[in-house]
Amino acid sequence: QERLVESGGGLVQPGGSLRLSCAASGFIFANSPMGWFRQGPGQERVFVAGINVAGSKVGYAESVKGRFTIARENDKNAVYLQMDRLEVEDTGVYYCAGLVTSHLDEYWYDIPDMYEFWGQGTRVTVSS
Repeated sequence: QERLVESGGGLVQPGGSLRLSCAASGFIFANSPMGWFRQGPGQERVFVAGINVAGSKVGYAESVKGRFTIARENDKNAVYLQMDRLEVEDTGVYYCAGLVTSHLDEYWYDIPDMYEFWGQGTRVTVSS
């Protein structure tokens, strides 16, 4: 059974950094584009960053471009989100998500409904 487990969230001051990790199991990770999404208090879940199966193509929400970096290690079945220069607006629960396509898939995806499985989330709070 597919399983995603996020870690690395916490409380950080504005301008600080955090690194989120997502450990995957139960599916062929190298055939799975991955994404990170955020759900703020009282808000819908929104796209943050996506990465294709090879890690060669990435995409970001406009609000995080230049501050966040998504990466993956297929030999470790893991995907990461490095978050720098954090802002109060980055506060929320961060979810890792995946879908199984093909090892030839060159695309990343930013639509939540396209993803087949999700982690339980890790909370990030940016506050002074």
